[in-house]
Amino acid sequence: MALASTPKVVLGSIAFAIFWVLAVFPSVPFLPVGRTAGSLLGAMLMVIFRVLTPEQAYASIDLQILGLLFGTMVVSIYLERADLFQHLGKLLSWRSKGAKDLLSRVCLISAISSALFTNDTSCVVLTEFVLKIARQHNLPPRPFLLALASSANIGSSATPIGNPQNLVIAIQSKISFGNFLLGLFPAMLVGVVVNAVILLGMYWRVLSVPKDEEDVPMEVVSEEDVTSHRFSPARMSHFPSQESNRRLNSSPTSIQSSPKANGSPVNLETLRNRLVSSENEIQRASSNNGLNEDDIVTTSKGVLSVEMRSNDGKETPSAKWKRLVWKSCVYLVTVGMLISLLMGLNMSWTAITAALALVVLDFKDAGACLEKVSYSLLIFFCGMFITVDGFNKTGIPSTLWNLMEPYSKIDRPSGIAVLAIVILVLSNLASNVPTVLLLGGRVAASAAAISSAEEKKSWLILAWVSTVAGNLSLLGSAANLIVCEQARRAPGLGYTLSFWGHLKFGVPSTIIVTAIGLTLIR
Repeated sequence: MALASTPKVVLGSIAFAIFWVLAVFPSVPFLPVGRTAGSLLGAMLMVIFRVLTPEQAYASIDLQILGLLFGTMVVSIYLERADLFQHLGKLLSWRSKGAKDLLSRVCLISAISSALFTNDTSCVVLTEFVLKIARQHNLPPRPFLLALASSANIGSSATPIGNPQNLVIAIQSKISFGNFLLGLFPAMLVGVVVNAVILLGMYWRVLSVPKDEEDVPMEVVSEEDVTSHRFSPARMSHFPSQESNRRLNSSPTSIQSSPKANGSPVNLETLRNRLVSSENEIQRASSNNGLNEDDIVTTSKGVLSVEMRSNDGKETPSAKWKRLVWKSCVYLVTVGMLISLLMGLNMSWTAITAALALVVLDFKDAGACLEKVSYSLLIFFCGMFITVDGFNKTGIPSTLWNLMEPYSKIDRPSGIAVLAIVILVLSNLASNVPTVLLLGGRVAASAAAISSAEEKKSWLILAWVSTVAGNLSLLGSAANLIVCEQARRAPGLGYTLSFWGHLKFGVPSTIIVTAIGLTLIR
């Protein structure tokens, strides 16, 4: 594709640059609107600048990918309610044989859960649990947080539902779920093992003694506190900026409360204390009485309360039986969804069908669960589809690829190496999903000229490298940012995973794991 007219190239590049800046740096001081608004802004500018017509913009939105994203998010939410992730978390400490064994378990469980339930979801629900386990054993949090994030990225590469870029690749390439899994599973398995070995090698001395070399204050965490941990719902990986946090913390301590009858001001600090007190009471009641989130209700006046299911505070046999049956149904539907995907059924409609089956089986208003769906992520994808399609129509990506294509043929090792470097660099500069959207069709077309088998291999190489590339730096993937932010905000357990601390591990791990995995892709 030749370059478009000069005005279209210039304006399209400006729109894409704005999208890129806000996608990579969502809290830039001059426009701290976030990733979702940034993608919509880029899409709107593509239409206003007439790089795309409104009809072309709507046509560029891939509904299959959005449907698959929505379905997998809903299924993950119901699996969380059914305590699946809590059971996975308990496996971390079950009969643990020491720090090195614990680190290896974190790598394995993180990889498996990410392959089945997306890397972002796994990191959201497991970060605080891993942090508590490390604190309980008086171990430094850093190697365990690095293990969680990096293994989640590597594990998610094995399946189309492991991460967003794999969803895009699976839909565009039309590679079935089973073939995708067979092609990348060996690379993923070896990659997780190699990544664990690198972590053990780097932190062997620290893990050999019950002492935190980083001089982080240790807090003794009881076994009961660990096993009663409740996970947070998965949300989009965009967090408030430091500036917004500063404004929140420096806000006046007195505000006017319009619904208050006497018209007197309400102290903000008092409201915060009441909220914390209510949450503590509910968590205490949940731990002591075996309650779950279904028992926590909000009255018509917005007051949090806990429904006791019997006079003595214990769950009645019938309620316990119903919940057991419901959990079993959730697990059966999920297994059915995975079997259907392996059979080659339409991935998007399979995920949506499984999600709606769980909504019906729940037999109650689904609003509470559907509210946990990250709609901002779905909107972000809509804007990104439009923006990337507009940038493609400028002709710039095609021109650049024409320069690289002769050196990126995947029928020779040197070509695979060059292609991997291009994907690795672009994934860290422009993020992995835009990289896949920009390169996918071009890489596949180049490989298809060699053979159909090479075309399939090119898609799998793109999936592998763009995913593992997220381990290079702290900003390389959403999973890294989720682990970092969740760990920093953990009540009483806060730990800051620094950019350089991650980079020291991320660079060698990414290069070694990527190179080894490329030799194993089938």
